[in-house]
Amino acid sequence: MEIILRNRKHRAFIVPLMLYSLHAFLFSMLITSIGESQMSSIPQHIKLVLENTEPLKWSRGNRLPLYLWPVMDVDTGDDAETESIIRQLDARGIGAISTWNPGRQEETLAKGMRVARIQKRLELPININANPCTYAFCNGNPRTAHISEDGVPFFDESFGKEHKMGCPFALDFRKPEMKKRVEDFVKAYKEANLEIDFIFADWEIDGPIEWNGAWDASKRCRRCRENIPEIDDFTAFQTALRRKRSELQREMLADIVKAYFPDALVGNYGVYPHDGYRYWYDYFERFVEGAPHKRDGNAKYRQWFDEFPMTGYTFAMPVVYTWDTIWNWYDFEKGDYRWFYNMLLVGSNAGENTPRQIPIITFVHWHTVETTGKDESIKQFSEEKYQELLWHLLLRGHDGFFVWCPREQTAVETRLVHQVYAESLQYREFLNAGEPITFDVPPQPGPVVSGLKLGDRLLLRRTDFDDTEVPVTLVVDGMKIEVLRVDGRCQVRKLW
Repeated sequence: MEIILRNRKHRAFIVPLMLYSLHAFLFSMLITSIGESQMSSIPQHIKLVLENTEPLKWSRGNRLPLYLWPVMDVDTGDDAETESIIRQLDARGIGAISTWNPGRQEETLAKGMRVARIQKRLELPININANPCTYAFCNGNPRTAHISEDGVPFFDESFGKEHKMGCPFALDFRKPEMKKRVEDFVKAYKEANLEIDFIFADWEIDGPIEWNGAWDASKRCRRCRENIPEIDDFTAFQTALRRKRSELQREMLADIVKAYFPDALVGNYGVYPHDGYRYWYDYFERFVEGAPHKRDGNAKYRQWFDEFPMTGYTFAMPVVYTWDTIWNWYDFEKGDYRWFYNMLLVGSNAGENTPRQIPIITFVHWHTVETTGKDESIKQFSEEKYQELLWHLLLRGHDGFFVWCPREQTAVETRLVHQVYAESLQYREFLNAGEPITFDVPPQPGPVVSGLKLGDRLLLRRTDFDDTEVPVTLVVDGMKIEVLRVDGRCQVRKLW
């Protein structure tokens, strides 16, 4: 018996089947053994990411890596193993992130520095999750409490029983401890000559926050009333709290990081330049009656204080999520446009108002975020249109993505973002130096166009939510540009 094999030039070779089968069997056994050994040593959550992504077709160059919440902390305790994981992630454009936890300082510092040494040797950015260091100013200490007119201490529990939110003006004594938490880690990296490139926090339910029952609590607090004479005016109240919140973030995180690593990208979840309004609600936030806002359908877009410049952060971090409340804000028959419209509003707000020299690294999420319980009337955002949204964010000035999701959602969330991220790298020149040409968000379903201008060329993408084939006309540098319908692809055009 014989079997026909072909080489790269397609010339046939004749091999005795028995000899070939023996060699093939032995080789396959060797490969299987090596493969199983390598794969079995990789933690399941990392394996899941590797299985749902592919090595990059186009080089990442100096583009930011893709950040994934489920793939943080890759150290296995074995340098060779850990390096293999980091290399495989890097081949896919994914950045490894190490977490600092002051409650396990010695352990997490050792793990983080092992990863950082590998990243340095491979000339990869060193990325840090400093979130555990930032909790909590409001730690339940009686000294952090509000004080009633009768001198009775009390807490605001409207953010949940586990969050004893205190007086914004009673938190300064917590600063030394909170600063030390960050500085202990930062100083260790500096002394080890490990340059931190990216460091973020997810600091949310802590410190001064003006929503839920906070305004009412502050009105009842003697100390708050002394510090905010016009406390009955929500704008004055919001301004005072956001100034204090910014001060805490700057002193606890940004200033310390930049003192040791001046070029580091440092930022926090949900903190970014904007147009004076916020177009989304976090899961723990409720609208406060009397707060300035603007209406859009059933949506109440809240007035927001311009806090970003006061925080000292060096990158912006908007949050573009499928919050379940979005669905019932609008009545578009095209369900996908309910999600797309709001999420593009959020992204365009950040893109238009963030100076170009400030990178925008956007938290993104596809699965519906259930904050109000299971609602069977809500239809999931389609994969296709979610990926289109990601393209439009990139073409409106966003520089990178950070995927948040629970572990069980890792496979789909990773695949959807990574496909866009990987394909976008073929347009790296535009993404690095191009200028957005529009931030328009159509108020009704129809064609949506985004683009970047680089010299005399345009990188365009058009996404349609109706059946129209009519070109969309844009004016760029005084010239009319007609954008044809081309589904699922970018277009590169000459401006003149």
